[in-house]
Amino acid sequence: MITTIITDDIASYAAQLIGEQLRAKPKSVLGLATGSTPISVYDRLIEMVQCDTLSFKNVVTFNLDEYHPIQAEDPQSYMSFMREHLFDHIDIDKMNIHIPNGMVPAEDVADFAIQYEKAIGDAGGIDLQVLGIGSNGHIAFNEPPSEFDSRTRYVSLTDQTIADNARFFERREDVPIHAITMGIGTILAARRILMLATGPTKAMAIKNAIEGSVSTACPASALQLHRAVTVVIDANAAALLMPVTAVLEADETNLGIQDEHHIWW
Repeated sequence: MITTIITDDIASYAAQLIGEQLRAKPKSVLGLATGSTPISVYDRLIEMVQCDTLSFKNVVTFNLDEYHPIQAEDPQSYMSFMREHLFDHIDIDKMNIHIPNGMVPAEDVADFAIQYEKAIGDAGGIDLQVLGIGSNGHIAFNEPPSEFDSRTRYVSLTDQTIADNARFFERREDVPIHAITMGIGTILAARRILMLATGPTKAMAIKNAIEGSVSTACPASALQLHRAVTVVIDANAAALLMPVTAVLEADETNLGIQDEHHIWW
């Protein structure tokens, strides 16, 4: 089941949900995402840790993906991203951080992927998986038409994804064209899923993911098969969704109006 939260303050809402998870289960296993949208969420989590209202001391994390090949120290690697925007500012045990190794030799990636899946299983499985969504509907680096039972593996990136990610690099030619990614099956095995999206460029992908047919043409539509998905988006990303019948401003006791599709907050 998908619950859609439409709000201008995605960071606060998402950080609140993650905080609730960690307080309820201090030894939670989190699946984490990179990209521009999670940055503000991670900023809120850092604030919560620094104010002693949240701790990552016993938390185990698994990131969704990493470019390949790329050195961990490369400023564009997802390891560097996570250090800059979260890990270097919280009380997490660095031994509990897991990110795909972007320098595994290509011939060894299949074995590495098996070990990554085993590590997730040995940790007890992912309690809460944070996701973004690509403009073509990809989740992690599961490009269309990724199979819904796919697991961690080596993938080629589409031209659309390369173009979308080029803004983070000096030149489009610098964007890696391969990656190691959790599969859709890995993501769906998480107990809860939290997907974030902002902006009009994500509107069609969000519509297809939430209201479209379940199809490998939109990998994110697989989330319709999961029992506990929360999608937190802004009004621009929600622009193509079916209209709600009413909208109320949130206050301390009211999250807004809920219909069968969405909650406005």
